[in-house]
Parts: sequence; structure tokens; C-alpha cells
Amino acid sequence: MMRRHWIRVAAVMLALAFAVSGCANWQGLNSIPLPGVEGQGPGAFTIQAQMPDVDNIEPNSRVRVGDVTVGNVTKIERQGWHALVTMTLNGNVELPANATAKLGQTSLLGSLHIELAPPTDVPPEGRLREGSLIPLSSGSKYPSTEQTLASISLLLNGGGIGNVQDITEAFSSAWAGREAELRSLIEQLDRFIAYVNDQKNDIIAANESVNNLVGQFAEQKPVVDNALRTIPNALNVLKDQRNNLTEALAQLGRFSALAADSVNQTKEALVQELKDLGPVLESLANAGPALTRALSFLPTFPFPKETLHNWIRGDYANLSLIVDMTLSRIDQGLFTGTRFECNLTWLELQWGRTIGQLPSPCNHHVPPPGGNPLLAAYRWDQGP
Repeated sequence: MMRRHWIRVAAVMLALAFAVSGCANWQGLNSIPLPGVEGQGPGAFTIQAQMPDVDNIEPNSRVRVGDVTVGNVTKIERQGWHALVTMTLNGNVELPANATAKLGQTSLLGSLHIELAPPTDVPPEGRLREGSLIPLSSGSKYPSTEQTLASISLLLNGGGIGNVQDITEAFSSAWAGREAELRSLIEQLDRFIAYVNDQKNDIIAANESVNNLVGQFAEQKPVVDNALRTIPNALNVLKDQRNNLTEALAQLGRFSALAADSVNQTKEALVQELKDLGPVLESLANAGPALTRALSFLPTFPFPKETLHNWIRGDYANLSLIVDMTLSRIDQGLFTGTRFECNLTWLELQWGRTIGQLPSPCNHHVPPPGGNPLLAAYRWDQGP
């Protein structure tokens, strides 16, 4: 009776599997969701990952995060030239949206699985959710056992391992009788390596400087691009103006020849003028203090700028003036040396006023017609 019960249970489960999956989707037992696997509990969600290669991985394969199984593969399909893997994960899985997906193997002959991990070259962003897609740029695979064995086979069979004996014999024949030179070469190489090791900090600093220079060039890429776009146009303009530039250079050459000839002809005169200019400049330099003093005195005439603060205090200034408007003073101050010299003085004498300063130069002149100016009558048409 017990045996019949298990047969019936197996038949019911097989019928349910066929009913759920359908005959059209039947691809073996791996196409049937297995009970008890990860990624089917409460809060489980589905994501997809684009993989460059999936090797022999099958549905129901494990999905791991840090060697811990957190889900399973539910579907594998081709999408263009890469594979699209659908996975269901447990609800407590927390990974960034830019996580990576790698195809790995648990051991040398172990099963294949998908390994999810946070990115290592960029900062984490967002979070994986229902319907998230890991792009092809974040998908990769670890080397498989078959690839490792194939590489070793290539090295042993088609590589240089089989020719080690021939290479050793060739070196032995080449260096036979030249042991001293080989020893010297090894010693020089040893010293060279020591020198390079001593200069490693300088080499690293030079590489960092080159890296900084390249970074600066990269930052100035828009400027360089603009320059590369502008330079061809500038060259075209220069090409169009080639005849004008040639003519300008020719005229400049002729002008230079004329200038040189003029300088040669006027060289002696120019030298003499420079020699004559020397005393003038020397006199000007000697008069420098007086000149600067006069420049400071002119804007504040009649008070020197240096003593201006002595007579202007506060917001007012006191000034006492004595103005002499006598004719003799006006004559002396304004008309001395002119054709009107002494006219005002003689007029003042005729009015009976003596000259303010004695002796006066007007006393040595010939008096006006009529004799003594002190006694002669005043006439309106009287001249010098």
C-alpha cells in the first residue's frame, strides 16, 4: 500500500509539472522550478542580466552573493550576440543598481553559478529592484577549468617549454669561452638595476608629472578642439593673403634698405646732435631740484605747497595785502623796457608826486618837451 501511495504522488507531481510548464516549454527536468530553492520566499523579486557568455549554465543554477546562495536562475535566452539571464532573488538581498554579474564555478569540477557583487571601479548607485537589468558592460565571467587547461596545453605543446633544451644548448654554445664577458655583463646589469632602484622615486615622480600633464591636456580638450577647428580656417586666410604678405615683406625689405642708407648718410650729423644734446640734458638734470620745486610751487602760488599747512588752518584763511597802484609802480612793473617806459612816472611827477624809489631810471631820460616835468604843464598828446 505504501508503495502504491508514492507512485501516485510521483504521478500527480509529474502531471502538475507538465500542466504548469506545458509541452511546448519542456526542456528537461531543469526547466521545472524545483521546490525549496532560494529566491522563492516572501518578497522575492526578479531581475535580468546581460552576459557575454553563459557556458553550460542551466536553469535552477544558483545565484550567489559573497559565497552565499540568494536566488536561482529561472530562464536563459539569446539576445542578439549575448545571453539574457533571468534570476529570482530573496527579498532581503540588498545590492546597488549598478551591481556586476559574473559567471563562476564553485570548484575545479564544481557547478556553475551567477555571482552578484557591488561594483569596484565606480561608487554604488541605487538598488536592485523588481525588473532591474544589469547591462552587458557589467557582465563577465571567471576563467573556466576548460579554458585554464587549454591555455596550459597550448603552453606545453605549442609554446616554448618544449624548446627549453635547444635554447639552453644554443646559449651554452654562444657563451662558451666568454664566461668573463658574461660575468661582467651580469655585474653591469646588477649595478644598472641598483641605479634604477635608487632612482625609482624620481621615476615615479616623473610618471606622476606626466600623468598630471596628460590630465591638464584632458581638461583643456574643448580648448584644443576649438583650436584645431580654428587653425585650418586661419591657414586658409593666410593662403588667400599670401600675395599681400609677400608684397608687404618686399616693401619692408626696401624700407629697411632706405632706412639703413639714411642712417649711414646722417650718421655723423646724428652723432653730433646726440653730443650737443648731452649738455642740454645735463643742464636739465642739474636743474631738476629747482624744476620740481617750481612744479610744486605753481599750483599753490603765491604760497609754497610745503608751507601751505602753516597759513591755512581749519576751514578759513587770513591774508593781508598791500596793493601799490601808484603810476610809478605800475610803470616800473609793467612798462619797463617798452616804448611807454617812464610815461606814467612823468605824469605822476607833473601831478606833483615824487617817485617812490630813488634814484629812478626815469630821471636819466630826457624830460618831455617844456622843460622840467615838475614845472611843465600836462598835455594829453604828450608822448615819450
